[in-house]
Amino acid sequence: MKHSPTDGHSHALAPDDVIRVKVKAELRKRLRGVRKTTPIEACAERSAKIVTALEAHPAIVAAKTVALFWPMIERHEVDLRPLDASLRARGVRLAYPSIDPETNDMVFRFVDDVAKLEEAGYGFAAPAADAPVATELDVVVVPAIAVDPTGHRIGYGAGYYDRTLPKHPAATSIAVAFDWQLIAEVPALPDDVAVKSVVTDVRSF
Repeated sequence: MKHSPTDGHSHALAPDDVIRVKVKAELRKRLRGVRKTTPIEACAERSAKIVTALEAHPAIVAAKTVALFWPMIERHEVDLRPLDASLRARGVRLAYPSIDPETNDMVFRFVDDVAKLEEAGYGFAAPAADAPVATELDVVVVPAIAVDPTGHRIGYGAGYYDRTLPKHPAATSIAVAFDWQLIAEVPALPDDVAVKSVVTDVRSF
């Protein structure tokens, strides 16, 4: 998962946006550092609260198809594995992100058994290349290094979700983050796509 020096934006940026890219890069670096120092036990406890909140989220309660992400535990990401199990028990079809190595585009592919997820580098687990593509999704749960009250987020900088979410306009996009990753304002760029909902271990909106 290589990252573009323009923060996932391939075209030339306006001067103000260049500043925003630099600010986002600094925020990303700082918050990744803070997250890395958060004990795994604390991440697990907070993740459990996020999963409980997601299970009660109206969009997920009504959903028949949901896209999740498999946690990179060594990066102290939110762990949604218990949500995978509870949604499957309810009969929900689950999809996971997959990066096409040739086009560098992201799609969601349905996975009927998480044991079939394959290591794709950097601790990123993805569906097999022949897994069925999820063209219609009710909910997409999105990772975040930081997120603000308007739904703008900072990811790892490659812009995968910003390019992919518009392909699923009917889906409710939900960013998940630990509450301390909620910041006052993310310096948004023209191509950034805000999520429709945010869930932390303390609040949901």
